[in-house]
Amino acid sequence: MICRDKVFIIAEAGVNHNGNVELAKKLIDVAKEAGADAVKFQTFKAEKIISKYAEMAAYQKNNLKKSVKQIEMVKSLELKFRDFIELKKYCDEKGIIFLSSPFDEESVDFLDNLVPYYKVPSGEITNYPYLKLIASKGKPVILSTGMATLGDVEKALNTIKQVDPKIEIYLLHCTTNYPCPYDEVNLKAMLTLKEAFKLPVGYSDHTLGIEVPIAAVAMGACIIEKHFTLDKNLPGPDHKASLEPHELKMMVESIRNIEKALGNGIKGPNKSELSIMKNVRKSLVAKKAIRKGTKISVGDVAIKRPGTGISPEFLDIIDGKILTKDIKEDEPLTWEHFFLGDSNV
Repeated sequence: MICRDKVFIIAEAGVNHNGNVELAKKLIDVAKEAGADAVKFQTFKAEKIISKYAEMAAYQKNNLKKSVKQIEMVKSLELKFRDFIELKKYCDEKGIIFLSSPFDEESVDFLDNLVPYYKVPSGEITNYPYLKLIASKGKPVILSTGMATLGDVEKALNTIKQVDPKIEIYLLHCTTNYPCPYDEVNLKAMLTLKEAFKLPVGYSDHTLGIEVPIAAVAMGACIIEKHFTLDKNLPGPDHKASLEPHELKMMVESIRNIEKALGNGIKGPNKSELSIMKNVRKSLVAKKAIRKGTKISVGDVAIKRPGTGISPEFLDIIDGKILTKDIKEDEPLTWEHFFLGDSNV
């Protein structure tokens, strides 16, 4: 399983390399330094996925501060297949998992020997020939669900499972907007996906901060994907909605802390609490000095710290018991102070 023992954190480099392999390597360095489990790129042939009639999305125009044909913009962000082979080798050297989302069928085939899992971008969820090809590879699939209804997700899952009923699938809740406003995140939809399809779920985040992915982990996300960049001021469609290196590191550290804080769900005193318990809990103590042989009544005792003596929960049990030794004022009562034979129980 991808996230058996911990949250799987994908540092999404995407196209923030601006078509430059050396810049892509620097992004790998940042992802590794931040502690991410994987760094992910995007593999595509622009002319195979975009018509010359396609316009740029509104967020792309806004982030680039200009408008050109979508294919022109995407072509400038394209890496060659040989570049990805070089990046995969670099990831191996650095000790971080290489991932890349394929956007066309040729890229699906190409990545088969490079990636351990296929990450399906939200825009391909209704591309059934593409989904069938990915399913035929037999690798775990991480399926983003931005813009999708439950019906869209169900059809995509059915398409994949028709090819391989036993394939391992993870669903990522996502809002396809860059940046995504907080009132459109709808994190509870992640739980809806989990309940509806009984599959592991995660979250692909496009908000400006790190609060939402951290909250997603607290809600049960087992995969987190987040865009990052070397500098938000670099030219390109995704930089402004991406984390800078120090922010990515802070997000990873926060997620790891939340993982620890979630614990195992068993309610009981933790190891550190056991030593504190005697200091903050209370015991039954003598209100005054009492001689051996005295029959104790409730009025003879008070309830005070420390918790090294008989717990207040046993107050009724010691009522009427006889002291077997002298006891000083304020001294915690212990079971050794009483005769607890059959005649005195």
